[in-house]
This record gives sequence, C-alpha cells and structure tokens, in this order.
Amino acid sequence: MEAEARFAVMGTDAHVLVVGGPAGLVRRGPLFLADLEARWSRFRDDSEVSRMNRLAGEPVAVSAATIALIERAIEGARVTGGRFDPTVLGAVIRAGYDRSFELLGDEPVTARSDLDCGWSAIRVDEPAGTVAMPPGVGFDPGGIGKGFAADLLVAELVAAGARGACVSVGGDVRVEGEGLNGPGWTVAVEHPLTPDTPAALIGLAGGAVATSTRAKRTWGPQDEGLHHLIDPATGLPARSGVLSATAVTAEAWQAEVLAKAAFVTGFPGGLDELRDRGAEGLLIDDAGHVHTSAGFGAFNDSSARTIARAVS
Repeated sequence: MEAEARFAVMGTDAHVLVVGGPAGLVRRGPLFLADLEARWSRFRDDSEVSRMNRLAGEPVAVSAATIALIERAIEGARVTGGRFDPTVLGAVIRAGYDRSFELLGDEPVTARSDLDCGWSAIRVDEPAGTVAMPPGVGFDPGGIGKGFAADLLVAELVAAGARGACVSVGGDVRVEGEGLNGPGWTVAVEHPLTPDTPAALIGLAGGAVATSTRAKRTWGPQDEGLHHLIDPATGLPARSGVLSATAVTAEAWQAEVLAKAAFVTGFPGGLDELRDRGAEGLLIDDAGHVHTSAGFGAFNDSSARTIARAVS
C-alpha cells in the first residue's frame, strides 16, 4: 500500500510519501509538521523561537524538539567554522526578509534590525529544558528547521509501521526504507536554469538531500539581487559565484547545513567543504555548469523513478 500527501507548511510546500504501514498513516504528516511550525516559526509571536528571541539573555523553557533543533544548529555552525550560522536573523531582516516570503515584493528594502550574530554564546540546559539566547542575538530556524522536521517525520512514520517513507519540506528531502518501485528512492536535483531537466538524479537507500539556491527566494529591486542565503562573514546575501549547492548526507538537517556552507564558500572550495565533512554533492555555477564532488558518482541514478525534488 502506498499513500501520499501534498500540503503547505512552514511557508513552503511539503510532500509526504508512505509505503506500507497502517491505513491513514500519511495523514499524520500535516499535523506533525504544523506542530513543529507552531514551535519554530519566527513569524509567530507565540512560538518557542519567538519567545527565545524576545527574552534573549534569559533561560526560556522549550520543548524537547526545540532543544534538539538548537543543539543541531550549534553543531552545524561549529563544524562549518561559522559558514553556516543560525543567528544571522538580523542580517536576514536587514536584507528585507522581515515577513513571510509570500508577502515580499519588489519594493526597495526599508527593514531595520539591531540584532547581531553569536551562535557560540547560545546556552542550552537540556536537563532543565531551557535555552538562553545571548542578548542582542536572534535565532532563525530557516532551512535547518525544515530539514530537521523532515528527519523527525520520517522517524515518526517508520516507527509507526511504514516500510518506507519520503518527506520533502521545501525541498529538504529525507528518505528511509522501501521505495515506491522497490528498494530505495530517487531524488531529483533541480537545475535552477532548466527546471524541467534535473541537474542530477540521486539514488538513496536511506539518507537526505538538500539544495540551497539563490534562484528561488529573491525579492526587492532586481538589480540588487537580494536573497535569503546570508554570508556570515559579511552579513550580506552571499556572492560566491554559485547559483546552487546540493549536499547528500545521512540526515536532512546535516544536508541543509552543508549545502548552505558550500554555497557561501563558492567554487571550488565548496566541494572541499562537503568532502571534509564526509558528504557528497554538487555545485552549479553562475553560468549553469554542474560540478560534482569526487564521490558523487556513487549516488548517480539514471532511473526515471523520480520521487522528490531537492531545492530550497
């Protein structure tokens, strides 16, 4: 038995595929992800993330899922030397991303923020169930929240009896177990210049794929090139000569972290960033040329069994 669901959540599109398991299992997807959105959205005043940011400097009681997200974000920043930084919220707002993406237009940016970066000073007290953000620092779940949500939902579906599951949240894809057409899954990596022709098809028995691109979430006057991928070193939208970066890893939160770090690093250093962290992937430069990591060939899958698209 196979089932699927498509729905909007976390300001993006989600796609859930389930193989086997109890009838109606796929219906857990929208409720599960909506619950995480209620905890993590920076656009909801009552979310745990908004309370953490509003009460920066004080320990704030949060759920176990939020603590797990914060811990992974800190680890992602640590292993990438800050190329991935979950505390660039101030820079994101100053770039104009101060409200939900669908509300942004092409008008000049007027947003202001005094928030600074400071991921290394976040304090997590797991036994107490609290997180304290540094004063003057804001946490933005962004892509890592979508990736970790995909990880958590796949684990939930498999634990509930699914023989296989594929979850895509805004293009952060996590798969496990049996696919729709036998063992494994195939994930299409969208080419930002030729959306109808994938840049690659990735075969996975289990694991994750995430792509960061500046071709999707853009706003403001066209000549300003504003997008959501901030270079922590400059506090500005990254200008690395890379149009998109894709990472293949064990878990989707890891893929999201490394795709962003590779994007910020640019070519060819971004491929080294992936290799040094034990990942594989590809970069697409501004001219549309595809550059793959040395071990990427192991994941090439020329099959037509395209299951999900990896792009964010």
